[in-house]
Amino acid sequence: MRRLVLLRIVVVLVVLLGANYIAWRWLFSLNWDAWWIAVPLIAAETYSFIDVCLFGMTMWRARTRPDPGPPPAEATVDVFIATYNEPVDLVMTTAVAAKRIRFPHQTWILDDGARPEMAARARAEGIGYITRGAEWLDRPRHAKAGNINNALEQTDGEYILILDADMIPRPEILDRTLGYFTDPLVALVQTPQVFSNVATGDPLGSQAPLFYGPIQQGKDGWNAAFFCGSNAILRREALMQLGIVGYVKELEDSIGSALRNAARVIEKSRSHPAAADPAVASALDEVAGAVADARRELRDREPFGEVTYRLHSRVDAATESIVAADVAGIESDLAEIRALAALGGPGSTPTEYAFDVEATVANLASRELSPLNALEAVQAVLRTIAIDRPDEAQPVMPLATISVTEDMATSMRMHGLGWKSVYHHELLADGLAPEDLGTMLTQRLRWAQGTMQVFLRENPLLQWRMKLPQRLMYFATMWSYLAGYAAVVYIAAPVIFLVLGILPVHAFAFEFFVRFIPFMVLNQLLFLVAAKGTPTWRGQQYSLALFPVWIRACTTAFTNVVLGIPLGFAVTPKTRPVTSGPQWHLIRPQLIVMAVLVLAIGVGLVRLLVDGAEPIGTGVNIAWAVYDLIVLSVLFGAARYEGYAQGEEKA
Repeated sequence: MRRLVLLRIVVVLVVLLGANYIAWRWLFSLNWDAWWIAVPLIAAETYSFIDVCLFGMTMWRARTRPDPGPPPAEATVDVFIATYNEPVDLVMTTAVAAKRIRFPHQTWILDDGARPEMAARARAEGIGYITRGAEWLDRPRHAKAGNINNALEQTDGEYILILDADMIPRPEILDRTLGYFTDPLVALVQTPQVFSNVATGDPLGSQAPLFYGPIQQGKDGWNAAFFCGSNAILRREALMQLGIVGYVKELEDSIGSALRNAARVIEKSRSHPAAADPAVASALDEVAGAVADARRELRDREPFGEVTYRLHSRVDAATESIVAADVAGIESDLAEIRALAALGGPGSTPTEYAFDVEATVANLASRELSPLNALEAVQAVLRTIAIDRPDEAQPVMPLATISVTEDMATSMRMHGLGWKSVYHHELLADGLAPEDLGTMLTQRLRWAQGTMQVFLRENPLLQWRMKLPQRLMYFATMWSYLAGYAAVVYIAAPVIFLVLGILPVHAFAFEFFVRFIPFMVLNQLLFLVAAKGTPTWRGQQYSLALFPVWIRACTTAFTNVVLGIPLGFAVTPKTRPVTSGPQWHLIRPQLIVMAVLVLAIGVGLVRLLVDGAEPIGTGVNIAWAVYDLIVLSVLFGAARYEGYAQGEEKA
């Protein structure tokens, strides 16, 4: 409690000092003569201030939970181990450990690779084996989310423990977590993800002690601790409710879109030449009325089946009336043709009378006389309404499929339906972290892409069914991935000053330092108090050093959501890759940036020592550039890292 009080005091001071600094920067310190760097810099500083405010709010109600108590004796549990192409031995190690979990349960291997060897090994160990059926052929697979959704259709446990293929559970994992579910509103219990193959110093920044600890505890205080993809127990009832609600929403959106399109087509059809016919006009009016009634019934929440049945019946009836009128018109035309042909008499030729039968028939065939054309497009639009979702392998998808990572969107939807989540801070499974830089970058890119897909498709700030603090907690995580753009500005600003002498602020005077330094000192103090002694420096380094990954994630997620360009899905390798030396090519942008920073520092020193440049501004920017180099230097060890050696001291 004393730490929480201290933390809240620091949060208040950080927010006040930060607001004072940012307001002064916007109103009094901008160098408008160099707006092209001055405005991006203050925008980046504003971004960072918002970020620290969100962090302060996260930590405001940081929650350490008491022991959850014993699990419900009658609970039934399915343990899902999702796999695609991981080595069979690795998956079986996890599966055998899962089988040894003390609380009664059924263990299942969900093999998206459909490997006969995996199936045989599972059967030999008495472990359940599930793979996709023929219904998934030529339909979206939705990666891991689709794999788990497929398994949910074939199992019936009341609770689901989800594990990645490399997350070896400890025997007590269910005994220590199921007790939370005595609260009927708890849908999710998330436990930490900690890795057993991380060397001293954590060269790749794999461990996340700040997130799997203070941050998740802070989100838990706002009932916003979220699902992280593995080491989590979920209530089947909540998942199935998500699936049904999602099915209804997508169906409602599909029907609503079809009805809007049908209404537009009808209005356009009124300009069709055939619409001048009273029978056609009457039929169009009838169909327009049917569509309007269907839209009203949809708003009134009437059953979809009844709405679409009535709509199709009325459109079919209108179409039949036009067909009847059309056939009658054709018969009249043919009778006229026969009558005119008879005027020529026996043995006459077409040149003996003005009426040409063949030309008249050809004209009838080419003219837009058929009133059916007026409703053809409407019928095509209405045929797109399909209650059974034939474009999907199964109509109900419990886990969210809107991104390449299924976890965040799933828990966000749970919170939107009023369910609770829990973060249980106890190590209950041991995982394997990436063992080289390339694998780590692939993993981080996928995480960031998935998060930004959710942000663009279901912006948490607009999810009105969640409480405002919950929305802000999700937004805080998504907001953090925009750091790549701020990092570019923070790197460019000192380079521009040292090389070109262009200062984005009026001057490094007393007014600047008296506002900036207290804010920065308290900002770092906030992280120290929140972390409770947990080291955070490695995480801070990678937050800046991976700026190309964050930028790529944001841009590719945007092009995927807005332009429909596929992202692809890469499973993080779980075995040590075969490397041929340092992977410098993977950090080429950062190496270029470091070279530019070194050059800028050299130019700055020359200008300071030889040309007599302004000492305070030059010194501050040299120190700033040196700090950027220190942060980026973490990538040297990462590029040379070749994996954890057995027996090596662990982080």
